[in-house]
Amino acid sequence: MRMLSVGDFHIAGREIKVAVLWDERGVLGVTYSLEGDEFLRERVITLGSFLSRRGVAFNTSVAASRFPETVFDAIRGRLPNVNVLPMLSFDGLTPFERKVYEVLTKTVKRGEVITYGELARRLNTSPRAVGGAMMRNPYSIVVPCHRVVASNGIGNYTPKVSYKEFLLEIEGVKRWTNSKFTS
Repeated sequence: MRMLSVGDFHIAGREIKVAVLWDERGVLGVTYSLEGDEFLRERVITLGSFLSRRGVAFNTSVAASRFPETVFDAIRGRLPNVNVLPMLSFDGLTPFERKVYEVLTKTVKRGEVITYGELARRLNTSPRAVGGAMMRNPYSIVVPCHRVVASNGIGNYTPKVSYKEFLLEIEGVKRWTNSKFTS
């Protein structure tokens, strides 16, 4: 049975709502909102649409699980992202996307960043291909695409660059969240 679990948490003076789509094999997708329930609903719909296009069936029946708390533990640094990786189903992903997400999660730790170009070199591919994989990441926060930055600035982020800035700030990555790099 595929379900949706939602958790409400607080960090750095902000409320964060975490939604996790899951089934008996693991996490199908993760999304979050710093702007309340309505934005979270929009993010869940967007994530669901992506998963549906990839052939991943799910429903949004709400059920309790520890998955939102596990994601929050990764946000606040109590649980390394790499420890959450085995919980992901990787349903609907290409082998390339899975490889990118695994390499990123295993090699770029909390408080670190990597450029699209450097990650591309590690994977023997192009920065554009890495950027595309980051844009399609269905496991926000767990697969830390917020830690991938452009060589000349913070780079893009779905749903908003301000969310990337927030995540990097709470991880202590000041260089990429000051006005010089985010403008």
